Amino acid sequence: MSHTEEWLDGYFRAWRSKNADDVHAIFTEDAEYWFQPDDPGPVRGLDAIVSMWGESKEPTEPVFEFAVLIEDEHLGIAKGWVDYPGHQRYSNLWEIRFGDDGRATRFVEWYMKATDRT
Repeated sequence: MSHTEEWLDGYFRAWRSKNADDVHAIFTEDAEYWFQPDDPGPVRGLDAIVSMWGESKEPTEPVFEFAVLIEDEHLGIAKGWVDYPGHQRYSNLWEIRFGDDGRATRFVEWYMKATDRT
């Protein structure tokens, strides 16, 4: 399993649990979390990311499927989808910038709503 695949597993675990320790395992203290590349600014810092995830309410339990497209020691690019069954499906391209300790220093979501639910 590649480093980016391991990081994605940690991301999905943290997203589901909303547990601060799970979030800390994948993001650095000063990490930036961008919901879209053109956002006016990111959610910045581990505490803010934990708080943001703790406040987000999912319409249903999300289902994920991702594959790593590009990876080196400082960058992971993954493509996939997130489906909220009965609600909305999103096509995604995720950019993960890794620090020296392997946790993300910057995470950017590139997503769009999928119009075809097949």
